[in-house]
Amino acid sequence: MPPAEQLFAENLALQGKVASLEEQVVGLETQVAWLKKQLFGGGKGESLDRSQLLLALGQIEARIAAAKPQTVTYERTPAKRRPPEETFRHLPVHETVEIVPAEVKRDPEVYERIGEERTFEVDLIPPKLVKREIVRPKYRHRLDRSRPPLVAPAPSRAVMGGYASAGLLAAVVVSKYVHHVPLFRQEKMSERWGARLSRKSMADWVAVTAEWLRPVYLRMKERLLGGRYLQADETPIRCQDPDEPTGKTFQGYLWAISRPGDDVVFDWRLTRQHGEITTLLDGFKGVLQSDGYEGYARYAEKNPGVIRVACFAHARRKFNDALEQAPIQAGFMLRLIGHLYRMERDWDERKIAGGERARLRARDFELTLRLLKKAALLLARRCLPQSGLGKACRYLLGQWEALVAHCDHGDTRIDTNLLENAIRPSAIGKKNFLFIGHPDAGDRSAIIYSIVVSCQRRGVAPLDYIRDLLTRLPAMTTKDDLTTLLPGVWQPLGA
Repeated sequence: MPPAEQLFAENLALQGKVASLEEQVVGLETQVAWLKKQLFGGGKGESLDRSQLLLALGQIEARIAAAKPQTVTYERTPAKRRPPEETFRHLPVHETVEIVPAEVKRDPEVYERIGEERTFEVDLIPPKLVKREIVRPKYRHRLDRSRPPLVAPAPSRAVMGGYASAGLLAAVVVSKYVHHVPLFRQEKMSERWGARLSRKSMADWVAVTAEWLRPVYLRMKERLLGGRYLQADETPIRCQDPDEPTGKTFQGYLWAISRPGDDVVFDWRLTRQHGEITTLLDGFKGVLQSDGYEGYARYAEKNPGVIRVACFAHARRKFNDALEQAPIQAGFMLRLIGHLYRMERDWDERKIAGGERARLRARDFELTLRLLKKAALLLARRCLPQSGLGKACRYLLGQWEALVAHCDHGDTRIDTNLLENAIRPSAIGKKNFLFIGHPDAGDRSAIIYSIVVSCQRRGVAPLDYIRDLLTRLPAMTTKDDLTTLLPGVWQPLGA
């Protein structure tokens, strides 16, 4: 080969190698930036996505402007503090202390009361364990002594033969699954309540409580699967099998299904395989909304009665992650997606739903969606595939059909943020107790999380709800209708 041709060939090879190395560098820089954000930033989207709070168009533009080298001055508006009288006016008065001047005490006949000045202070009465004695007198017939003595039947109790009341069981469960206090900490805390409660006993109480709540949980799941719209997601959680000799933990999953404003039902599974979705959603027919996990798309393909729609928030996060590297391009995409959210917010305020919202989406989303797709196709050709912007464009285009499907349905939300917010308590809890101690405990956690999260979504106090159910359920039979006990319609006994 002539020297000139050899040099030309070597030059081409070096150019290709340089281009490949540049692409690798961009990919590594993207990974480093992502890791820094996980360590020092708001964390993962499913755990605590602070950027999700920046959906408003003005806030998005502020982030874009902040990414550019310029001086920005922020004016903080001081928060208005509520007066203590308004904050604590709902608290009951536990004790009234009247302070009489010493002069009046010495000579009360000389003074007459003409008024008073009232102030207050807020105190905290620490929890304490108390006993409730249950007395059942025995009687015998005065005239016929051959009859056996009479005694009233023992009250139905959640723990048959145990000493734990429905209130104590509910308190232990709520402390663990709402306040995220592990049982070993509750064991230490109980010593200050008046008596030590063993961790083993409390673990048994959690298991018993979950079994009593299971029929209500199954009824909640049945109602959700019987509807025409469902959101689905999953979150990983570590699990330890005591029968495993190595003692290592493995990763399980809490799958969640719900729809806006309705109950949230969790399901514990040991894997994330596609087959788990089939058993989780068995019998469902309607619109299924999820993130980009391909298992949901496969399920919709195999079930003609299921129509899948995607989540705009997941697509938006990809461009938000690329904002630092490509502020202009990613910022433009975020403005377009923000415009969709602005229209949705307007329709929410006007309470537009159903067929009318579907008609508005088909009409008003058209231009924005067309620009969004055209820009994604253009950027995908111009940027490196491994860059943050390239990944964001590929994700958006890969989910495109499921994203634009919202224009055919007016009852869907364009993201699954409400479901992710419902999953968040489990993400906080697993940071405290680190892992589930046994695979069977995962099923119990799914039941209790379903109950407490559904209560919180509806403004029902989980402690009152669980205590009431543990009081009622032992006296009920399989023929009783559980619909009145669901969180959405539940009323306290005697209300």
